[in-house]
Amino acid sequence: QVLLVESGGGLVQAGGSLRLSCAASGRTSSMYRMGWFRQAPGKEREFVAAITWTRGTTYYADSVKGRFTISRDIAKNTVYLQMNSLKPEDTAVYYCAATKGTNTYYYTSTYDYWGQGTQVTVSS
Repeated sequence: QVLLVESGGGLVQAGGSLRLSCAASGRTSSMYRMGWFRQAPGKEREFVAAITWTRGTTYYADSVKGRFTISRDIAKNTVYLQMNSLKPEDTAVYYCAATKGTNTYYYTSTYDYWGQGTQVTVSS
């Protein structure tokens, strides 16, 4: 079992920055990849970014490429999402997720464990 706890959400003006953190505990040695997803009101949960735990290979949704950066600190069992140049359309609840498998990184069904989510609100 892996427990994920997100932090760092909040209210920011358009053009601003936020950094989300996701601390993992439990059987973290089994993790292959961690990801960030987001869900806006009335919309499906969508992929934002992912990183393989050992090699650090990164993946991004086109909508955030060049603005968001995913990284991880293996010693702290923590993954980060640095979000710059935020836009009102980035407003959503952001979820951290982890998987032991190697299936397609942008499917929600790929991920075995999920955090409780953290709200990000970008005002115009």
